[in-house]
Formats: sequence, structure tokens, C-alpha cells
Amino acid sequence: MPDERPEGAEVVQRALLHFDGERYRLHAWAIMPNHVHAVVEPLPSHELSKILHSWKSYTAHEVNRLLMRSGEVWMKESYDHIIRSEASYHRTVQYLLDNPGNAGLTGWTWVGCGQGGSGVPPD
Repeated sequence: MPDERPEGAEVVQRALLHFDGERYRLHAWAIMPNHVHAVVEPLPSHELSKILHSWKSYTAHEVNRLLMRSGEVWMKESYDHIIRSEASYHRTVQYLLDNPGNAGLTGWTWVGCGQGGSGVPPD
């Protein structure tokens, strides 16, 4: 993930929002200087692994082009967590939304809720 350069964060944010409501419901996200958090719910016939691959592939290419460099942008593995209760959903979304502030990033604009981010957990 690129450092705090806003151009890289813009690329990632556009990618996260692009298929929101079409391939997945993006409940919330936080683009940090060296990683990204997302609460995402794949829609029927779409797999989380393919969604993540699409995000990583597209954004790595675009960030490298933008920064006029080549090489790895993302770690090969991702950490995922299945949300199993309404309480867990709310804790996870709140943690994610609070993450930039907790890291001392005041006025951080690379955090928000997508179409799925109504505060209501998925069924």
C-alpha cells in the first residue's frame, strides 16, 4: 500500500466503491497509510477471494503507474474475519471507522461507508 500520498488512496477508494451494490455490499472501509480495512458482503455468485484479487490487481497496477514505479504493492495474503452476530458487526464497523483517529490521523478522509453501510448488519 502506498504511503500517505493521496493519489494512491484515491485509486484504492475508487476501486472499493466501483462495484459496491453490484458485486458486493461495501459496509465500511478505512484506507490507512500501509493497509486497508473493509467490511464487505459478497453478493450471490461473487466470491470474496475474487473481489479481493480484483481490488489488489487493479490498484497495484494503477498505483505503480501513478507513482512511476513497479513492484509489489500488496501482501499476498489477506486477513479475513466472518462476522457472526449483530454485536460483532457493530463492533467491527466502529473499530474500522475509528481506526484512523486511533492511529493519530486527524482529518483523515479515506474512511467511510458504502451502499451497504447503513449500520444494519447483513442478514
